[in-house]
Amino acid sequence: MTEPLSEHSADVIVVGAGPAGSTTAYYLAKAGLDVLLLEKTAFPREKVCGDGLTPRATKQLVSMGIDISEEAGWLRNKGLRIIGGGVRLQLDWPDLASYPDYGLVRKRDDFDEQLARQAQKAGARLHERCNVGAPITDERTGRITGVHAKLGEEKTPVTFHAPLVVAADGNSTRLSLAMGLHRREDRPMGVAVRTYFTSPRHDDDYLESWLELWDRRGPQEKLLPGYGWIFGMGDGTSNVGLGILNSSSAFKELDWREVLKAWCASMPADWGYTPENMTMPIRGAALPMAFNRQPHYTKGLLLVGDAGGMVNPFNGEGIAYAMESGQIAADVIVQAHARATPAQRELALSNYPKVLKETYGGYYTMGRAFVKLIGNPKVMKVATQRGLTHPLLMRFTLKMLANLTDPAGGDAMDRIINGLAKVAPSS
Repeated sequence: MTEPLSEHSADVIVVGAGPAGSTTAYYLAKAGLDVLLLEKTAFPREKVCGDGLTPRATKQLVSMGIDISEEAGWLRNKGLRIIGGGVRLQLDWPDLASYPDYGLVRKRDDFDEQLARQAQKAGARLHERCNVGAPITDERTGRITGVHAKLGEEKTPVTFHAPLVVAADGNSTRLSLAMGLHRREDRPMGVAVRTYFTSPRHDDDYLESWLELWDRRGPQEKLLPGYGWIFGMGDGTSNVGLGILNSSSAFKELDWREVLKAWCASMPADWGYTPENMTMPIRGAALPMAFNRQPHYTKGLLLVGDAGGMVNPFNGEGIAYAMESGQIAADVIVQAHARATPAQRELALSNYPKVLKETYGGYYTMGRAFVKLIGNPKVMKVATQRGLTHPLLMRFTLKMLANLTDPAGGDAMDRIINGLAKVAPSS
């Protein structure tokens, strides 16, 4: 392992210890690089999330050596239950060579901490309560060479230096903005709002997705552009929430916390989704989708996870892509670090956006088209009423929405989805 250059210098600085940052730091440290992982809050800390993990995210946890046993507090799920159009369909996760056939549930307040501690075990130097402010840049080249930060309860000003910085600071990504990287308005955005209820449904072994989201508060029912979810947490509570897309006029007009309350009120009384059973306040967060901030590498700065808009537009899943992009970024950095000259290192680093586009670009382009379609309530109504009555079509849809296919040697569904993703533009 590289000896620390000094307490405040490293080979790489990773800003943000969410799933993207901790995964990046883990793989960098494992490869022997000196990594500073800077997290603005202290663990454990809450994050707005559905807490449900697909097999895609589960694979990442296994790769990092996280203990995902039930004894260690993880709840397994077998698949997805889809409700809509008067139909209730239970679909098991596909049986694939590339991914496990189960997902997981874990509260984000200690999920993130597990990943950060795993990065620490691998050798990353974690600073909690480290609020990163402005980037430090080279006046001649504009290249990032470090960050200014305030450390600890006392908010002691400190500077950290490294030749490479990874922005893993989420949707708001102040670091990217300070480096001139703004959000693309031509990319979809979503919002998630959620809360927890004490409920007898807490030990459900399927993730539940409601494809029809009705606002029944006015004189006329309205079908909204989004979906609802109910995930049993296994601890006596259910995580109940909504994911909404910005592709319709309703997005800005409605108070989504009120919509969530009204939706919960329409549930069967014995499920317990009532105000007196609510264990947490309703909270919301943005879902930045389909590469909504680019370029993913510029002037010594790499973007991972939500900072680079990695959320899957088909299903609002962010954790799997945060972790995968972290692993890809770490691999590129490790290769660049081993190059002899600055020009060769830069050539290796410039490969990062290309690998991301090859991996997700076509699939995300399809997702953007999907988002436009389901933003139209008429299309959504037809899709739920007709599509849900065909189990074979829904199995195909599950594979496409969850991005679960075998890249080689898969079945006909896998080949169709992989083929479509290859021919779709990857910009």
